[in-house]
Amino acid sequence: MARAATTSDAFNAVAEPRRREILNFIALQERPVGEIVDSLGMEQPSVSKHLRVLLEVGLVNVRRDGRRMLYRTNAEAIRPLHEWTETFARYWRHQLSRVKERAEGKSNPSNDSERDFIPRRKDDYGGSKN
Repeated sequence: MARAATTSDAFNAVAEPRRREILNFIALQERPVGEIVDSLGMEQPSVSKHLRVLLEVGLVNVRRDGRRMLYRTNAEAIRPLHEWTETFARYWRHQLSRVKERAEGKSNPSNDSERDFIPRRKDDYGGSKN
């Protein structure tokens, strides 16, 4: 089966690490292309290409301020990505809880096994003093 074009949906668009990097950078504050280029150390044509893909799938919003175009992450459009990844976050939290329970179980023996353990003094092991 052929892979869908990167512009077909948000999941394909964020498969590219540089696009995720751009989304992170513009998440809290809108920024012009030049600032994205400078801060992320990418070439301007590459940033523009990635922004166009993100814009086409709706993951970024753009507004004009004079001659500048300002880009910002569209948090609402990212919601499906977040909801999908939350499934796996719950899975890993559950797995980590199980690991913690097992580790605590091994380090803290149950009360039954504590009753079987009788501490002994050095002299209780017989008459030899070696």
